[in-house]
Amino acid sequence: MTMAVSHRWINVCAAVLVFMFVGAIATASYDQNSDHFRYRNAKTEVSQSSSNSSMAASSNGHAVDDPEEIVSMVESSIRNSTERRKLGYFSCGTGNPIDDCWRCDPNWHKNRKRLAECGIGFGRNAIGGRDGRFYVVTDPGDDDPVNPKPGTLRHAVIQDSPLWIVFKRDMVIQLKQELIMNSFKTIDGRGVNVHIANGACITIQFVTNVIIHGLHIHDCKPTGNALVRSSPTHYGWRTMADGDAVSIFGSSHIWIDHNSLSHCADGLVDAVMGSTAITISNNHLTHHNEVMLLGHSDSYVRDKQMQVTIAYNHFGEGLIQRMPRCRHGYFHVVNNDYTHWEMYAIGGSGNPTINSQGNRYNAPANAFAKEVTKRVETSQSEWKNWNWRSEGDLLLNGAYFTPSGAGASANYARASSLGAKSSAMVGSMTANAGALGCRRGRVC
Repeated sequence: MTMAVSHRWINVCAAVLVFMFVGAIATASYDQNSDHFRYRNAKTEVSQSSSNSSMAASSNGHAVDDPEEIVSMVESSIRNSTERRKLGYFSCGTGNPIDDCWRCDPNWHKNRKRLAECGIGFGRNAIGGRDGRFYVVTDPGDDDPVNPKPGTLRHAVIQDSPLWIVFKRDMVIQLKQELIMNSFKTIDGRGVNVHIANGACITIQFVTNVIIHGLHIHDCKPTGNALVRSSPTHYGWRTMADGDAVSIFGSSHIWIDHNSLSHCADGLVDAVMGSTAITISNNHLTHHNEVMLLGHSDSYVRDKQMQVTIAYNHFGEGLIQRMPRCRHGYFHVVNNDYTHWEMYAIGGSGNPTINSQGNRYNAPANAFAKEVTKRVETSQSEWKNWNWRSEGDLLLNGAYFTPSGAGASANYARASSLGAKSSAMVGSMTANAGALGCRRGRVC
């Protein structure tokens, strides 16, 4: 009886030692940068160790009942460790749902098109060039707007097929005439430093599904009265352009994200003439007067269907007014950081519905410019019925928002495009607004 008990304890101790030895091997074999390879080696070592231990025990007539149980336990331990690492992997999150969707991935440069799955707001269905091939811009030149040279940005954006456009290196592109986009294009400036500056800038006219991401666009000038190509089969005469950084004209499913915009002759982002399904997000806007115009004119009723989301942007130093200035339509202004304005932040005419949620409004020192809102050239008897509301906004340094309207739920439903986060999170969500300094192989 004593001998039998001793043998049982020896077997138990041997099994424990085997499990501890195998666990040590598996732990030493784990490498976060090559999970699959190391995991396979650990499995092989576990099987061999278990087999050898079983054979040794068998020679004494006391084999382990189920060697595969140990393998299963070790594999479970590795799997749990991997899952914990994955949770840590997403700890770079800021609460900004666009950035948290792709920026934590150090291999973002190998998965560029994932960006198209990260859209939010009214422009969330803009897929850009997701379903096309990559086009690498190698030449910053723009010598001939009618017959653009292959390898230039102009040659890329006019093609008929979907394209995901990237850049081979840092470059400054000085456009001679408007860069007229074709449908289903993404311009992706991540990983390099690309400036469109000191000339014409981007026109999105009568097209759909365009993503503009990661560019510095500044010092745009009026151009025109010239021939410009808009597709492989068409070019035509263009009258004078205003000099907007991004002009959206009669277009839909447009996403303008993570760009740095400043110093242009007219607007930084303008959307007019029936444009809709637009998201303007994560941009850093500075040093400009009339920042953003949404709506062609008070008499242009097609703009009543316009829906625009303005989210996670930083409206920074040197700005004066129109952040945005709205006419007809529905506008969701959510979780933006307004640190500067000289006249007002949000203005409108033509009875737009404005839904301001979770923004941070920091008024200027000027005692006569504390009001966030401005009804442009409209009497109070008229604008008192417009649906403008402030919900969860943080109003600092004497800032105040003048609401109006009866708060019709149906109107605000059409001006709601995503869930607003607390205004307390605005600082972290907008800290990296503008073009990002991404480098390949690193978390962006």
